[in-house]
Amino acid sequence: MAEGIKDKVAIIGMGCSKFGERWDARPEDLITEAFEEALADAKIEKNSIDAAWFGVFYDEQNVGKSAYPLSQYLRLPNIPVTRVENLCATGTESLRGAVYAVAAGACDIALAVGCEKLKDTGFAGLPERTKGTFEDLYQPGFTPPGAFAQLGAAYAHKFGMDMADLKKAMAHVSWKSHENGFLNPKAHLRKKLTIEQILNAPPVAFPLGVFDCCGVSDGASCAIVARPEIAKELVGENFVTVKSMQLSPSNGVEMGHQSWDGAGTITTRKASERAYAEAGISNPREDISMTEVHDCFSITELVLMEDLWLSEDGMAPKDILDGRFDADGDIPCQIDGGLKCFGHPVGASGLRMTYEIYLQLLGRANDRQLKDPKFGLAHNLGGIPNRNVAAVSIFGMNE
Repeated sequence: MAEGIKDKVAIIGMGCSKFGERWDARPEDLITEAFEEALADAKIEKNSIDAAWFGVFYDEQNVGKSAYPLSQYLRLPNIPVTRVENLCATGTESLRGAVYAVAAGACDIALAVGCEKLKDTGFAGLPERTKGTFEDLYQPGFTPPGAFAQLGAAYAHKFGMDMADLKKAMAHVSWKSHENGFLNPKAHLRKKLTIEQILNAPPVAFPLGVFDCCGVSDGASCAIVARPEIAKELVGENFVTVKSMQLSPSNGVEMGHQSWDGAGTITTRKASERAYAEAGISNPREDISMTEVHDCFSITELVLMEDLWLSEDGMAPKDILDGRFDADGDIPCQIDGGLKCFGHPVGASGLRMTYEIYLQLLGRANDRQLKDPKFGLAHNLGGIPNRNVAAVSIFGMNE
């Protein structure tokens, strides 16, 4: 591996709007809500920002294809702004652009923003009408629940597991997110559920029921990053640094070769291996303190625990039911409610995950605060199991 970016970039400020059905707000309102929090946190003026990256997935439905709306909304001082999109990893992609620019020495302070505003556009969110003429030739008419439901069947088959037992573990995943989201004032869904309610909910795509699925929200989140020496001048010695950022897209093997068994995500395994190596982590089950993973569906979070090497193969259901990933477990997952309850404005989700890890590392998470977290891992999965992009980022305190 190349030298990597470990500890070369500090996060000096972050902000996040409230997620939900934000009928009261336009995209610029959501972005400003997140940006003003981050700017105050970083203790800088916006004229100090050298460049910005703007993540939006459903461009035609809200802000359009170009990057200039971000410059216009925030009245940025005519600095370079780049619009990025990479499916559900879009927010992380905007952060990666800003982080790489600072690590390369191209700028001192950079801004990353992710936003999605769909609820009052008349657009349902997922699935979109088309991903393009040629893409439709490969997978016409699929739905995300239908695509991810197949993980459940493949996983149960691979490990000889009764589907009823698998569904109990999936229900615990959703139950946990509702318990955590209840404590989060910025979360979209803040209502506790029982395991029985989750198991008895109407089916969507077997084995997924209504409460196994996340929804699509309105929201924005952002980060301001800088060189560590600048961070020391602005916020003192106590700041969060980027330990690693890795991205792995599918190359077609999952669709065209029997080596993929359909019970996990190849890309997550590859991205996480590289992320751990870049961060200098040799035992993630011992070193990772918390995770924010792409729980678009409960079965997705379950298999990701194995793909991220946090559970042994075939053991994620047991670990989940044993409470290993609960708020008081060994490696809390979705302590802020996750996609399931915090919400999923596609372009903002990756930065929202980073926001929670940032708060936890700095001891600012209030009722959700974990005890002395050391490393936090954020994971996005854009696309569907057999065609996707996985992003894995690791954060920790300045050393």
